[in-house]
Amino acid sequence: MSNITEKIANTMSSYMGSAKQVLGEKLGSPDMVASGVIQKTQADNILREAAAKTHAQGHGHNVEGQAQKKVGSLTGDKTMYAKGEVNDAIGDAQRSV
Repeated sequence: MSNITEKIANTMSSYMGSAKQVLGEKLGSPDMVASGVIQKTQADNILREAAAKTHAQGHGHNVEGQAQKKVGSLTGDKTMYAKGEVNDAIGDAQRSV
């Protein structure tokens, strides 16, 4: 699965878990409530882990981009500097998700 597909699937699973919990509460079914809580918690944890991983990858791109820009600037290598700009922008985007 792609990152976007996983995010959509886990977001849906979180909402379904919430719905199952509420429905279980309305119907007086403790098993359904527990099942909903578990489903929502698992999906939310996966979403948080994925966000942390993306944030860390973004930080890595920022560091790489800053290094490339510095080397490109010091050596006069415009291509290296441009690659640094791209990596820095990718890192910023990943960290803002």
